[in-house]
Amino acid sequence: MSDLLQPLIPQRADPHISRQPGGPYLFTASVPEYDRIELRRADTLEGLATAPAFVAWRKPDTGPASELVWAPELHFNEGAWYLYFAAAPTRALDGLGMFQHRMYALRNTAADPLTDSWEFLGPVDTGLDSFCLDATTFTHRGQLYYLWAQKDPAIPGNSNLYLAPMATPWQLAGAPVLLSRPEFDWECRGFLVNEGPSVLQRHGRVFISYSASATDENYAMGLLWADDGADLLDPAAWHKSPDPVMRSCAEDRVFGPGHNSFTTGATEDEVLLVYHARTYTEIVGDPLWNPDRHTFVKPLRWSADGMPLFGRPSRRD
Repeated sequence: MSDLLQPLIPQRADPHISRQPGGPYLFTASVPEYDRIELRRADTLEGLATAPAFVAWRKPDTGPASELVWAPELHFNEGAWYLYFAAAPTRALDGLGMFQHRMYALRNTAADPLTDSWEFLGPVDTGLDSFCLDATTFTHRGQLYYLWAQKDPAIPGNSNLYLAPMATPWQLAGAPVLLSRPEFDWECRGFLVNEGPSVLQRHGRVFISYSASATDENYAMGLLWADDGADLLDPAAWHKSPDPVMRSCAEDRVFGPGHNSFTTGATEDEVLLVYHARTYTEIVGDPLWNPDRHTFVKPLRWSADGMPLFGRPSRRD
């Protein structure tokens, strides 16, 4: 069974690995305590496993962003570093339930993001005051976009995927556009969820991977795509796979793959798929409090017509 993948970093969920061209790898993820944002840096992917963790931000004791720090992502936008994350208010653990998250941004204008120069910019306002999380950003044809998951009280379910242009790296420039909502059976197991989007631009298309269903073995990954020249804010420009592109592999005991990101390998053309998964299903209590979601990395393959092939979460192919 030597062809089976092993976790790159244990007990790190919602992994995000970024890399400037020719630069080192930069890693962040949800920590099991949900109380801080860590960054790691290494010249190789393997080096991230043992790289020291720099704490960029710790949650305050009280206030709107004082509990359950989830899914940070590090991006370099318009000349500065930004950390996008979700957090809940103190009262989320005091009777209202944990799904009270809002999205926030931190900025660091230093050349090195692993410095004590992070500034809390406050919430990212989407125009809808409801549970939201898992923000990512990307630039397409000169425009910076914000992509995230949010609950619309008028739509049944837990979260949908939304896209909006940005005026600044922490402010939206237009109304959100609904791109995807849970509709297929595999998106509605345990919870009706579309979340954890990540963007990849290749082969004349813009791809959005995302995750769906509860965070146990039902968690699986889906795919949206649009032509590179399309209006990305037109929902009709997007296509959606009716089937998951990656799901649990019981044969190899790798379960609930999801909340992925993309990075590059030896060359800029080599795309690596970064995701978390569990190695058992016997979870005691709420799966969100179980620490054993581990970071995996594998090469992304491609079909003859330029579509990404995610393969099995347990193997390189």
